[in-house]
Amino acid sequence: MKKHLSLLLALTSLIVLGQEKKISIQDAVYGYVIDNNSPEGYSLLYPEDYNSLQWINGTNNYIYNNGSSFEIVSANGQKIKSISKADMASVYSKLRYLPSITYINQKELIFELDNAFQVYDYLNNSSLSSIPLASGAENKDFNKHQKAIAYTIGNNLFVAISGNEKIAVTNNFDKNIVSGQAIHRSEFGIKKGTFWSPKGNLLAFYQKNESNVTDYPLVDINTVPASSKLIKYPMAGQKSEQAAIGIFDVKTQKTIYLDIDTTDEHYLTNLSWSPDEKYILVAEINRDQNHYWLNRYDASTGKKVNTLFEEKNSKWVEPEYPATFLPNKNDEFLWMSERNGFMNIYHYNLNGKLIKQITDFKWVVQNILGFDPKGKFVFISGTGKDPREKHTYKIELKNPKKITALTKIAGTHKTQLSTDAKFLIDSYSSVSIPQNIDIINTESGVNNNILTAKNPLENLAIGTTELLEIKADDGTPLYGKIHKPKNFNPSKKYPVLVYVYGGPHAQMVTNSWLADSYLWMPVFAQNEDYIVFTLDNRGSANRGFAFESVIHRQLGEMEIKDQLSGVEYLKSLPYVDSSRIAVHGWSFGGFMASSLMLRHPKVFTTSVAGGAVTDWKFYEIMYGERYMDTPEQNPEGYENSRVGKYLNNLEGKLLFIHGSVDDVVVPQHVLSIMQESITKKKLVDLSIYPMHAHGVRGADHANLVQRILDYVKTNNK
Repeated sequence: MKKHLSLLLALTSLIVLGQEKKISIQDAVYGYVIDNNSPEGYSLLYPEDYNSLQWINGTNNYIYNNGSSFEIVSANGQKIKSISKADMASVYSKLRYLPSITYINQKELIFELDNAFQVYDYLNNSSLSSIPLASGAENKDFNKHQKAIAYTIGNNLFVAISGNEKIAVTNNFDKNIVSGQAIHRSEFGIKKGTFWSPKGNLLAFYQKNESNVTDYPLVDINTVPASSKLIKYPMAGQKSEQAAIGIFDVKTQKTIYLDIDTTDEHYLTNLSWSPDEKYILVAEINRDQNHYWLNRYDASTGKKVNTLFEEKNSKWVEPEYPATFLPNKNDEFLWMSERNGFMNIYHYNLNGKLIKQITDFKWVVQNILGFDPKGKFVFISGTGKDPREKHTYKIELKNPKKITALTKIAGTHKTQLSTDAKFLIDSYSSVSIPQNIDIINTESGVNNNILTAKNPLENLAIGTTELLEIKADDGTPLYGKIHKPKNFNPSKKYPVLVYVYGGPHAQMVTNSWLADSYLWMPVFAQNEDYIVFTLDNRGSANRGFAFESVIHRQLGEMEIKDQLSGVEYLKSLPYVDSSRIAVHGWSFGGFMASSLMLRHPKVFTTSVAGGAVTDWKFYEIMYGERYMDTPEQNPEGYENSRVGKYLNNLEGKLLFIHGSVDDVVVPQHVLSIMQESITKKKLVDLSIYPMHAHGVRGADHANLVQRILDYVKTNNK
């Protein structure tokens, strides 16, 4: 009887699977499938979400875009108001869809339309004002207090104020002087180049002088004849940019510069204002990136007031977060530092006195979300004890040992704090939860669910996703994930595609939907009867400084050892065909994929290395010198990590893919290794995506993914 029951269950499983729709790699890349039963004519392959979901400043109401209208709802679930697209279009005739929200308070909704920022009275459905921008405006930064916009055109910075002509903050004719943009190639947590003061009266901005930085030629093939576009690209060990910080006074329209000498090419980062607008705090990092000083400057004179503290490390220091001032305190702030091995929070005053250490976790604090109005509590996000997750906590500042976990369900939680800190918007997912959104009362801990997304992959033939843990050769826990066919048969032997990144500031394995994989991975696993495997090796993010810094001066060494531990784990599985293992990665992952293939040729049959760093001396200063020092300081490390050194080991098939105008990993990387492969008489394949930069975007991206996977299928035999 049991045998017949087992057979019946197996047949039922086959029938159900047979009814499930198979989707293509192109479907997976685009993220939708044609669905004639849907009103839209298609079905999305990603979980439902609320677009533009955010708190309305000064209220406990939130707003989101449902496609046809903005919905405003109270934290307690009461519907307050709908703002339809039709209503807004009656005021703004050029409006074709609901806009992105730049800022919203109790009355005004600010958004960008028709090359201007519109100030819209959503209570009365009327236009309050418009702030026009000059043609070609980029890097726009809205000032809610002055109703002003900072923006750049070319290498200069401008300010637009409602009712006024544009104001030129800088007027540099020298293209080497760039103002108002991110500097230092967006390292050290830098995301932008302008910083409005807390009351909006002053604008601090980054400026860089690139006169000493070498030009790198990129070729535009869409002109006749092809033309050269020169970009500034500071390669490791060469001359770098010199940074400055300006302060523009909106009222006087005068600009001063902080009195900082950067002829030594040191870095300026983590800029923050004091709440009274009197001071600017700047973390200044030496070119060697092993020493930084947090300095205070007078915003009215530009003169240095004092050094608050400094930090050193024999490997590197990397401050990434600006000072966060406490509510109702002009002279006390929180600072995030890895000084004790994990990112934690420290309480200082402007005299540089350490008042107390707020957190002492053996896990990574990732963000300070804010405070309650009285400054009794600070709200933070961090991994918690499982580095694959992200959670939010409330901590009492006077008694930091009083810690309340506000997100309790296992997974990755992205939260937003309301103005009065009484509520959180909590958007979260896990391997088993596609997407949930809750409103959390931060005082009572009560959750109110506002969205439970259905599994968009239900009834589709898509591979499964599992999290796993293995040990490195020294016993260090390493986290991985594995995608298997949905109709997985443990008695079969499956080929494997190892997807690798492996570099700093990245984490490929998280407890989130699909374990944070691209959708093509489980689709490929299903469609081609493959195992797709990924491992976060040492050097990757959210594991603490010791785990991350072991790569110093030897990129590729420890990372490869850990990836091989992952391969040994795969080989131990009875259902893995250990003679058919391929590897693919992009950027740092391209460096890893080509290095693994060439340094361990008996392990992998096939490798696809996209946008690969092949020689770290060709990479930029800010990132490269942090991890490798300069080529002059570390010649052995640079040579040992050079991919071309190992070309003579090549067995099997190796494909390099590169964008022809890659301004991150410049084409010299791929062209140099192709040249060396010819010299060494080793056949390496090459695919160039013309006029694409570091990422292959748009419609060509589907072509790229299909090309990678076709190469793997053809050669991993």
